[in-house]
Amino acid sequence: MKIGVVGTGYVGLVSGVCFAEFGVTVTCIDTDAAKIKRLQAGEVPIFEPGLDDLLARQIKAGRIRFSTDLRDAVAESDAIFIAVGTPPRSEDGHADLSYVYQAARDIAGLMDDYKVIVTKSTVPVGTAREIERVIRDVKPDAEFDVASNPEFLREGAAINDFMRPDRVIIGTSSERAQAILREIYRPLYLNETPIVFTTRESAEIIKYAANAFLATKITFINEIANLCEKAGGDVQTVAKALGLDGRISPKFLHAGPGYGGSCFPKDTLALTQTGQMLGVPQTLVEAVVASNAARQKSMADKVIAACGGSVKGRKIGVLGVAFKPNTDDVRDAPSLVIIDALQKAGAVIAAYDPEAMTQAQKHLNDVQWHDNPYDVAQDADALAIITEWNEFRALDMGRVGALLKDKIVVDMRNIYKPADMREKGFYYVSVGRASVDGRAAQEKARLKSA
Repeated sequence: MKIGVVGTGYVGLVSGVCFAEFGVTVTCIDTDAAKIKRLQAGEVPIFEPGLDDLLARQIKAGRIRFSTDLRDAVAESDAIFIAVGTPPRSEDGHADLSYVYQAARDIAGLMDDYKVIVTKSTVPVGTAREIERVIRDVKPDAEFDVASNPEFLREGAAINDFMRPDRVIIGTSSERAQAILREIYRPLYLNETPIVFTTRESAEIIKYAANAFLATKITFINEIANLCEKAGGDVQTVAKALGLDGRISPKFLHAGPGYGGSCFPKDTLALTQTGQMLGVPQTLVEAVVASNAARQKSMADKVIAACGGSVKGRKIGVLGVAFKPNTDDVRDAPSLVIIDALQKAGAVIAAYDPEAMTQAQKHLNDVQWHDNPYDVAQDADALAIITEWNEFRALDMGRVGALLKDKIVVDMRNIYKPADMREKGFYYVSVGRASVDGRAAQEKARLKSA
């Protein structure tokens, strides 16, 4: 099988490389000539564990190539996947489908035999039908089918998600298109991966419904965390007990600073907009969107409160700016909101992230960037852990405490145990658990020994 992939962003690039690993011949297209040049040289422009090695293997095998000329993808491909961006429009929050429709027009102008046009981009319900109309407007006599094949890739685990998915969703009523897509996904079919064939509309809704449900779980446990803090509960114990219920599962029940990234914020907003347009408001998801926005802002208040009610002129160290570990993505990351709010409150920010600092610098000003966590802690009045990178899980807290001006740690990911932090003399604030202050006990012990 031969396919084309239009768009070499996160979804397009990962999908193209993984399809090549399946044995499919892939041509990836992008209008960004500089990016294509880098990819032709085997250089991956995003951070995704394992992607560079997998790409190098496919280039060596001759199963993938990159071009700026769409003709290269259309001429010999059995199917063409549209994987361009669908960002929210600044004026109203609706998904911007201009790139999708332009890709469809460009493909239509180059088709001279049967093609399956497949949306990989996350698009609102009804988009596949509109793409069909767009192509008909350009080439009324074209022979083609439009199918929906939403992606379910987690940044940081995308290759495994593509190669070993929970399910594959394919929306098309065409038996011819089904046969081609079934052959493209043949390795997964042989591995008995559930492949759900449905209508295009159902496939489009499935993608948004899945992300909205996961965002709802995150928001739910964050609100339970607030309750735990006020009532004296422990959100980690509550979440563990909830997760033992097979109807609920423990996934996405981790309290923190709120969800971010390229999918959940955009997709929950798009779903609420679609519901409003169709006269069926998605009130639960609307509440999730509002709660998450408030959650991110409240994390800055948590830092300010830990510092005695004011951070004006005080240095706050920040560990982690990516929206999650194992990615350099800072799109809609909680860190952007938290750091901005702290700066507006007068704080001086020092920060470190293993991968995302270059991307974060495009969104944040006046941040002191450092090469490791300990330089961030040096002479800081407090340390805030925002992203749970593995290297933050085993810091030398004795060293951290010696570097901080005041031994204040605000752990937004509940990485450390309150009892351990008390013993080490920290004022330790986490999420959904009681705060502990070991500074007084240490000072008392010091005075007694003196």
